[in-house]
Amino acid sequence: MQKIVDDIAAQMASKIEKGTVASYIPQLACVNPDQFSISVALADGSLFNAGCAQTLFSIQSISKVFTLTLALGKLGERVWNRVGREPSGDPFNSIVQLEHEQGKPRNPFVNAGAIAIADAIIQGHQPKETLAEILQFMRFLADDESIAINEKVAHSEELTGERNASLAHFMASFGHFQNPVDAVLGTYFHHCSIAMNTVQLATAGLFLANSGVNPATGYRVVSSKRARRINSLMLMCGHYDGSGEFAYRVGLPGKSGVGGGILAIAPGNASIAVWSPGLDTIGNSKLGTEALELLTQKTGWSVFGK
Repeated sequence: MQKIVDDIAAQMASKIEKGTVASYIPQLACVNPDQFSISVALADGSLFNAGCAQTLFSIQSISKVFTLTLALGKLGERVWNRVGREPSGDPFNSIVQLEHEQGKPRNPFVNAGAIAIADAIIQGHQPKETLAEILQFMRFLADDESIAINEKVAHSEELTGERNASLAHFMASFGHFQNPVDAVLGTYFHHCSIAMNTVQLATAGLFLANSGVNPATGYRVVSSKRARRINSLMLMCGHYDGSGEFAYRVGLPGKSGVGGGILAIAPGNASIAVWSPGLDTIGNSKLGTEALELLTQKTGWSVFGK
């Protein structure tokens, strides 16, 4: 496995076209695009890394996997009264379907859906209390107390978050919100600004590769049924309107973020985190996707067979 990840990192380093960093969030536009890392956490607890695997990056929408997990723990199946489970086929920040579907987001991974999930997990608490709970959950999963929010990125998102604010107010106009819109948006912007490296992220995702159990601690995070269902949503919806292409090329449940990270799950085998800040035209990591495609070719881990 170490040779596999070393070979993948070497191939990514030789690539000329690395994609374009996200520019609509000023703090992300400052990131050096010539970076790549990969971490593979196996279900037996062993870990393999290559590239700049200790470099922190903004996980952005990858955080939506973990807030959905928290929401399911709090609300159970009632979560699906707030968001759907269908692929959107539209960009991550689209408002079009919200109007057609009376303010109910198509799935929990588009921006509108994740904002609705943030509203669901606040449950009358202050945003700081909710964010502390999210951070505590991430630190527990990654077994790393150093994980924190990048406040500069969060502030940058708040200053440029008009589209997300529009989505939130539009949903609230249908009577779907239970908390003040500003409190929900603050929670959303901050959990997207959590900074992690690929080692931490791969470790945090291991419960989804191990039938809901964190193998490092033996603690059951979710039931095996719920882990399977979260994985299915990642496969269908985790890359927005590029989810079909990702399934075709990589064949694993995955969740991307515009910070350039991707968390991919090989059920029964591994949790994989890749990071390269250059994005493709849809907003997913260009080299990250290519690296995961290589990994599944070399390991045969695709959920669709070898």
